[in-house]
Amino acid sequence: MLTICLMLATTMQSLDGTIITVALPHMQGSMSAAQDQISWVLTSYVVIAAICTPLTAFLVARYGRKRLFLFAVIGFTVTSMLCGAAQSLEQIVIFRALQGAAGAFLMPLSQTVLMDIYPREKQGSAMAVWQMGVMVAPILGPTLGGYLTEVHSWRWAFYINMPIGIICTLGVIMLLSESKRDTNIKFDLLGFALIGTAIGSLQMMLDRGTTLDWFSSGEIVIESILAGFAFYLFVAHMFTASQTFLTRAAFKDGNYVLGLTVLFVVCLVMFGTNAIIPTMLQSLMGYPVITTGMLMVPKGVGMLAAMAVAGRLASTVDGRVIIGIGLLVIAAMFLQMSGFTLGVSDQEIMLNGMFQGVGMGFVVVPLLALTFATLNPTYRTEGASMYTLMRNMGISIGISINATMVVRSTQVNHAELVTHITPFSSALRSLVPALGMQSLEGAAVLNGEVDRQAGMIAYLNVFQMSAYLVIGATLLLPLMRAHKRGASTPAPEETVVVEA
Repeated sequence: MLTICLMLATTMQSLDGTIITVALPHMQGSMSAAQDQISWVLTSYVVIAAICTPLTAFLVARYGRKRLFLFAVIGFTVTSMLCGAAQSLEQIVIFRALQGAAGAFLMPLSQTVLMDIYPREKQGSAMAVWQMGVMVAPILGPTLGGYLTEVHSWRWAFYINMPIGIICTLGVIMLLSESKRDTNIKFDLLGFALIGTAIGSLQMMLDRGTTLDWFSSGEIVIESILAGFAFYLFVAHMFTASQTFLTRAAFKDGNYVLGLTVLFVVCLVMFGTNAIIPTMLQSLMGYPVITTGMLMVPKGVGMLAAMAVAGRLASTVDGRVIIGIGLLVIAAMFLQMSGFTLGVSDQEIMLNGMFQGVGMGFVVVPLLALTFATLNPTYRTEGASMYTLMRNMGISIGISINATMVVRSTQVNHAELVTHITPFSSALRSLVPALGMQSLEGAAVLNGEVDRQAGMIAYLNVFQMSAYLVIGATLLLPLMRAHKRGASTPAPEETVVVEA
């Protein structure tokens, strides 16, 4: 029952990151906001959540795990209701920022509690159940958000969190007992200020870069310099100060560092492409919003099925083998996508998406177990917060890189394709037979088709790059150590007790 509560909490938090993306145009009209203004509804949530995530370990040690979990669930639920009831742009941006602050602790806390309440031989199955919500919710979010917005209102994209939040709150109150507290622990204000500045500046740069043409904007240049300088100072502080915000001992564990690296690459690739595929289907192939959402469903189905299988295999098969199979399946699917055309069939899109989901399902469950297999349980909460942070950073960077590559590559491809347009091409004359190539209407039709082809080539380049990144991540697996099956795991310093 506690596992179900933890899964619902993380599902609620993961879902909220994507469910409102399709509702933004409706929110923009309701709030009478400009395009760049309404984007702050997303930016405020992402930036504040990223800054607050590393706070998890300190707050657990100071105030206790149960108190923090209740604060996170109740805070997230209440701010969701406030977002749904907001009457102005300023209100919803402030409420979204508070929602991000409360939700930042849900995922690392859930992950840590699961690892503490289950013995190692059952952690694979427990993580499989938990990660079903974590990984599938962002994929199904746009589909659910589109349905709620179409049938009811964009406000229901927030109101849907209320019943989930109530169930989670009651479950945590009844099932989870408090962990040990250390009221004398000191807060590393300088370390938090530095990493908070670095993360916040980087997130702002990633979110705003696509609309401000990146480094041609003074704002982006300032944010990039600030992020780099603050991160450098934080690393220097972490390795020289006696008491630091993040424990440097955790980063001496090879499995942990390699696991974070593989996670970053996988999230960058998978979620980065998930963000651009709907645009490809709608803008280039003419699919309506509802159909686009349906074409994305098989990916979630494949992921759910693979997670269930991977959870059962985790206790008997080397995790590196399962992860390797998943990564190779993902790479193969991206290589197949790099050969797509504008005439690709619905069945091929759904089949490819389903196998991508299968590959992802085989990766996420054993990767989490393998990343923490050799890490001292004392650092689990801190490690879980960094795991969540790396996941979120991979998603943000992947979305920004892919969106930028599509725009820039489309421009380059368009310039290249028009050099091959001549009045003597029979293929081009057949494209606009009724209007003629010399008429303005014919030139417009021709330019539109060149735009479509140039855009499709840009998407194919992204898919090819994604395949190569996944193959590179696969090469890191032999460097990781598999936890010996049957080996005991030392008890953590903070034990979570489930009350009967």
